[in-house]
Amino acid sequence: MAKNRIGRINEEIQRELAALLPTVKDPRVTGLISVTAVETTADLKYAKVYISVLDRSDREQVLKGLKSASGWLRRELGRALDLRNTPELSFYADDSMAKGAHILEMLRNPEVVKPANPANADIVLDEERK
Repeated sequence: MAKNRIGRINEEIQRELAALLPTVKDPRVTGLISVTAVETTADLKYAKVYISVLDRSDREQVLKGLKSASGWLRRELGRALDLRNTPELSFYADDSMAKGAHILEMLRNPEVVKPANPANADIVLDEERK
């Protein structure tokens, strides 16, 4: 199977799941939930769905609710997509946003990141003058 086909299927599953999540009736699935990525196996039997939750304290409850609703989500996904096999969904927390914010914070810290050229160390940016 072509790799680009799997990529297109992953994007379509991601788009459909993002549209289906607000309709889940489980009370644990609340708040701002984003489907950040989907990884499907080559035989389309299994799919890892990476979820980002705005309120990180509710993340475990949201994942439990999504695991509980995975059968319903799979059925609705099968109706929306024209695939021979609808993949079995497993949900995982995605911390890429928090990791990216941490890296950005480290890059902005002059104690951590030193200038690449020591000759430019005395240059003060407009943002730092304020």
